[in-house]
Amino acid sequence: MKTNLHRRVSIAAALSLILAGTASAIAQTYPNHPIRFTVPFASGSATDTLARVLGQNVAMQLGQPVVVENVPGANGQIAAAQVARAAPDGYTVFITSNSTHASNQALYKKLNYDPIKDFEPISKLGTTTLALVVNPSVPANNVQELIAYAKSNPGKLVFGAGSASSRLAVEMLKSVGNVDILYVPYRSNPQAVTDLLGGQIQLMFADVTTTLPAARAGSLRALGVSSAERSPLAPDLPSMQEAGLKGYELTGWFAAFAPAKTPQEIINILNRAFVKALADKGVQEALLKAGIEPTSSSPGELAAFVITETKKWSDTARAAGIEPE
Repeated sequence: MKTNLHRRVSIAAALSLILAGTASAIAQTYPNHPIRFTVPFASGSATDTLARVLGQNVAMQLGQPVVVENVPGANGQIAAAQVARAAPDGYTVFITSNSTHASNQALYKKLNYDPIKDFEPISKLGTTTLALVVNPSVPANNVQELIAYAKSNPGKLVFGAGSASSRLAVEMLKSVGNVDILYVPYRSNPQAVTDLLGGQIQLMFADVTTTLPAARAGSLRALGVSSAERSPLAPDLPSMQEAGLKGYELTGWFAAFAPAKTPQEIINILNRAFVKALADKGVQEALLKAGIEPTSSSPGELAAFVITETKKWSDTARAAGIEPE
């Protein structure tokens, strides 16, 4: 019996050494063909812009092309499930946001992926402030006028959202302002902006890069930002707290993940590439211009951050009275 046990232990140990050797060999030749950055939102979204800016720099560092693939829909669930099922070889990288890895857990009773078990964290990538914009037909020039109009016309205003952050930002506005505004889901925020411009919906929160160009062109009216203080990216806009909504604060973030069981050596290679890219002045300027404040982290720091953020977004949804779908 002891002999059989020793044999099983020896076999297990040998297999572990073989697998470790295989992973090490893969890491030594990585990468030797193009890498795919999967983005859970449409082209033109902040996450898409981030992926393309970083992709150019990472491609130069690693000596292989980076292809950006947009897979929008279901607040990022479709893309997340696709990446979770991808081969853990470092050639599929998920460039995503808090929607898939913190917010969706508060919005849905069941996800078709596990944000923790199905992914290996690589690095934080940046943060973004959301801007509140309305169609010019809405008779409101500031947040308090918008709330007053919504109270006088319950259920008349309609908001759109193509990400969990965008939805929760308005849901928090509804809760704090005690107003009734109807919700229409979109596959991605740029599509919601198109309908906002056309008057099919009346307001939305979205990252400043998606909303402010139209506002500055006069096609939309910007009323404020979701951060606790004014954003350096839109210093002319008041924060929601400054506009009279005490305790209002909500900002989005971005991060990179790989499928679970991706070898640690490859995770380390990708982490170093992202950290170096985010320290590049040209990359920083491009991201800030797009409304994204660059930031990086170790894989371990990102793992801990996701756990903290998941609780925060869950608390935010609960305070806003959102029942998981």
